[in-house]
Amino acid sequence: QVQLVESGGGVVQPGNSLRLSCIVSGRPASKYTMAWFRQDPGKDREFVVGINWIGDSTYYTDSVKGRFTISRDNAKNTLYLQMNNLKPEDTADYYCAASPRLRIGNTQSAYDYWGQGTQVTVSL
Repeated sequence: QVQLVESGGGVVQPGNSLRLSCIVSGRPASKYTMAWFRQDPGKDREFVVGINWIGDSTYYTDSVKGRFTISRDNAKNTLYLQMNNLKPEDTADYYCAASPRLRIGNTQSAYDYWGQGTQVTVSL
């Protein structure tokens, strides 16, 4: 069984940055394609970005391209999301997800394991 634990959320002003982390335990992170999703209350959970198991292929949703960067350190079993130039519309609960499949999926059904989420609020 794989466990995912996110951290790094908080309250920031527009234009500022946050770095989220997701620690993988139970099995080596290197065996999984990983992704970040986010969900605003009352809305569907949406895909943000995914990364393959090696870390040399990524897939971003258009709204975060150029502002967010996903990375992974398999030696530390940790996934990261660097979020720069944050906007109020980035406010959401952010979830880490893992999939044993090679393809980077952009739907919830593509991922088997989920963290509990970390809250990000962007507000003046």
